[in-house]
Amino acid sequence: MNFKSKSSFQNIDLESNVFTRPEGETLAEAFVKKFSAVSGQFVYCDNQFDCVDKLLDLIEQRKWKYLFSWEDEIQQLLTDSGIAFYDKRELLEKIQVSVTGCETLLASSGSILVSSSKNSRILTIWPPVHIVIAKRSQIVLDIKESFQYLKNRYGRNMPSMLTYITGPSRTSDLPSRDYEGVPVEVIGAHGPIELILFLIDDRKPD
Repeated sequence: MNFKSKSSFQNIDLESNVFTRPEGETLAEAFVKKFSAVSGQFVYCDNQFDCVDKLLDLIEQRKWKYLFSWEDEIQQLLTDSGIAFYDKRELLEKIQVSVTGCETLLASSGSILVSSSKNSRILTIWPPVHIVIAKRSQIVLDIKESFQYLKNRYGRNMPSMLTYITGPSRTSDLPSRDYEGVPVEVIGAHGPIELILFLIDDRKPD
């Protein structure tokens, strides 16, 4: 005979959002504040043309030669802008920077959601620099809204892999220690040293 014990927790609110943005702050402002706090580098773009200009300036400044992209939409943007890129796996050992899109941006944590429907995980963890091009309209409040966005977009054909990226790679989970035994955080230990977001302002009211 099976007995089901009565739950000790009768009044738990599972519907309300855990994160609430400060009064008078937009989702975009909340996201940028959180993203910057986790060492993400933010580039504001008035529109797509401004994004291309600033991306070209950065590529020239850094003297990058091996830029990779595997996403059709991003490849088209780069091609239309005259920006050379690679997409052959056999050249990956030379990669300096990857350029990808994303699914959503989370205002609650400053995280970026990428999926296998847009890119292989390789381009988000292999290069020393990861550039993400996104739009302001992709900013959502939290994980709950993020999954609703995915559900609306993909229905039952959800991507096989979802990854939330919160800042550049670091050894926070398994910190190394110095000679005195003090934990030392290392940036880029198992992924990109830099995470740079080009955010195109498509003026979604929020």
